[in-house]
Amino acid sequence: MMYWHDGGMSGWGWFGMSLGMLLFTALLVIGGVLLFRALDRSTTTTRPAPPAPPTAPGPTPPEQLLAERFARGEIDDQEYRERLAALRETAPP
Repeated sequence: MMYWHDGGMSGWGWFGMSLGMLLFTALLVIGGVLLFRALDRSTTTTRPAPPAPPTAPGPTPPEQLLAERFARGEIDDQEYRERLAALRETAPP
């Protein structure tokens, strides 16, 4: 006489067990998705910057730097012309 109701489960028992199983399955799925996203985020690299569009030929970087110094007023007109001439004399062809 240990088992009442022949070991059967009432309607609320089935409902509670089904709900618990659904919640447990949902937690497993959500945990797996979050774990996958966390691992995926740590291994992805940032996209490389797109290549710069081609530009028209302009002054070389040293000439550009010299022009910027002249524009800021760090050097005067005579010094700018002398240094620009020196750069162009020593520049490779």
